[in-house]
Amino acid sequence: MKESENKMKKAVDALERNLSQIRAGRANPAILDRVTVEYYGAPTPLAQVGTVSVPEARMIVIQPWDASILGDIEKAINASDIGIHPNNDGKVIRLNFPPLDGERRKELVKEVSKRGEEAKVAVRGVRRDSIERFKKQKKAGEITEDGLLDLEDDIQKLTDRYIKLIDTIVKEKEDEILEV
Repeated sequence: MKESENKMKKAVDALERNLSQIRAGRANPAILDRVTVEYYGAPTPLAQVGTVSVPEARMIVIQPWDASILGDIEKAINASDIGIHPNNDGKVIRLNFPPLDGERRKELVKEVSKRGEEAKVAVRGVRRDSIERFKKQKKAGEITEDGLLDLEDDIQKLTDRYIKLIDTIVKEKEDEILEV
């Protein structure tokens, strides 16, 4: 049971990480988590080559510790799929986030919903695998029929709890996106 709960928790954690990278009209440094910069011949996460800050609601400022890599940071951001073009002033890079229009908000809500469904599928997969494991244990004589029914009931309650949590997380993100 504990193993199943850990797997369900990992699915929820992955959903939260994915949703943090979806831009909701406000600047969020988490969208830069997957951006890597070529630094001394090695791909390095952006947060490890400089300071990333949010001075305004719609702006991220990246100040590298080594000014010679400003161009590399700019290239890495352009090559990423975040959809924001960097402004390089020779000292820092600024990312200005335009306000979201209605159509883009609807697309983002659909994306959030899709990712929520993927997380639910992952949780249900854990439930299915657990029930199969319980049935094998019953067949091997390790647990009784009543024990099997109790375990199936427990895993269903656990699944329902995580599905409800996913629904809550998705709803909060959708509300954040639709907030005008």
